[in-house]
Amino acid sequence: MTTTLARKALILWLAILVLAVANGLLRESVLMPLLGTPAALICSGVLLSMLILSVVYLSLPWLQPMASAQYWLVGFGWLVLTLVFEFSFGLWQGTSWATMLAPYAFKGGNIWPVVLAVTALAPYLAAKMRGWR
Repeated sequence: MTTTLARKALILWLAILVLAVANGLLRESVLMPLLGTPAALICSGVLLSMLILSVVYLSLPWLQPMASAQYWLVGFGWLVLTLVFEFSFGLWQGTSWATMLAPYAFKGGNIWPVVLAVTALAPYLAAKMRGWR
């Protein structure tokens, strides 16, 4: 991966991070009181997945067409960055491992693993949607 591609991928991941935080605020302040926890978690997960895919689709020309392996590498890098951020932030806040791992169990409407899968697959899927792969 070139330095330019890595820099652009990091910028896009930071934009996705901002969207994820905004999505979390929307979920906690609007969706949960309105819909209840299970429905709010599902709606939030679907919304965030759609936002991620949309951002990647729209920004793909900026990343420029690449080899398939590079799309996979960018997506995997985003997945790693997301997990490192999530667990580092949780540990910094003093959150227990059990609490941090709970969203991975698909319980109570939580579809966080789907969001992570979309994050990892988004560059490749967006390239497919554009007919580049």
